[in-house]
Amino acid sequence: MAVSFHSEQIDFSFSDDSAIAAWLLAVCSSEAKKPSDISYIFCSDDYLLEMNRQYLNHDYYTDVITFDYCTEDHVSGDIFISIDRVVDNAQNMGVSSNDELHRVMVHGLLHLLGYQDKEPSDKEQMTAKEDFYLSLRPF
Repeated sequence: MAVSFHSEQIDFSFSDDSAIAAWLLAVCSSEAKKPSDISYIFCSDDYLLEMNRQYLNHDYYTDVITFDYCTEDHVSGDIFISIDRVVDNAQNMGVSSNDELHRVMVHGLLHLLGYQDKEPSDKEQMTAKEDFYLSLRPF
């Protein structure tokens, strides 16, 4: 079981990968799921826009795209996050870029854990879960 961090078209890294990975693994455990290979790929707006066009037929910018490779027993997937979008969203919402990044990271993981956000009631539940897990960050 592993959480890994990568970047595409940008230079991005955390000062403490292990603390963030441990937090994300704790989210999985709290949801009674077994984490397997979970990859976070941090990228530019243009990179994620091209993925959105190619794989989802959406022609707009987004902050996160999650590719779910989960099996019945294991949580696995690739979570692509646009750092450009995270920074812009943080400014628009008046929160720190780190807080917004952590929210988007847990949002992508919650999708792998089976949560959806298309319907208003699902979005409300997703936001509540995000808030709960953000409150448990040890950093």
